[in-house]
This record gives sequence, structure tokens and C-alpha cells, in this order.
Amino acid sequence: QVRLVESGGGLVQPGTSLRLSCAASGDTLRLATMGWFRQAPGKEREFVACISWSGSTTDYADSVKGRFTISRDNAKKLVYLRMNNLKPEDTAVYYCAQGTSLNGDARSYGYWGQGTQVTVSS
Repeated sequence: QVRLVESGGGLVQPGTSLRLSCAASGDTLRLATMGWFRQAPGKEREFVACISWSGSTTDYADSVKGRFTISRDNAKKLVYLRMNNLKPEDTAVYYCAQGTSLNGDARSYGYWGQGTQVTVSS
């Protein structure tokens, strides 16, 4: 069983930065694709970013390219999402997920955290 716990969310002003962390328990993290998704009120869950098990390949949603960076530390079983130049439209609950394919399809991810709230407002 894999357990994922997100942290680092909060209330921030537009233009500032946050770093989300995802702590994983279980022994499959090293070989798994990891992803971040988000869900805003009244909207569908959407893909944000994903990273290969080695960390050498990443992919991002167009809406966050150039602002967000996903990274991982397999030894510590941690995955990060660095978010710069945050905008009000980034407000959402952010979820960490572990998957089998490097893509933005939520159906490829079998384990999910409970999410952390990010609110961007002045």
C-alpha cells in the first residue's frame, strides 16, 4: 500500500511563491511516475505536472509552464512542486498522485493524497 501526504499549501498573494511537498510511504515510489493535479471549486480535477521515476523527464500543463517546477528525491520519498508567480486562477486543492505512465491522464494514477489547499488572493 502506498500513502501520499501533501503539505505546504496556504494563502498567498499574487506574484509570490510556494513549494508543495508530497511525502510517500511504501516501497514503490522509486519506480513510479509522480504527478500533481489540482481541483478548483466547481471545476474538474486537472493535470498540473508529472515526473518520471528518475527525474529526468517532466511534463507540465500549458497553464503552469515556466512558472511551476516538479522535482523528486527518491531517497527521501519526497516529491515537490515549486510554484512561482502565483495567480488567482491557481487557487485550488492540489493533489499528489503516483502512477504508471508519464502523462496527464488521471486514470493512469492509482494512488492519491488527500490534497492541500492553495489560495492566491490579495
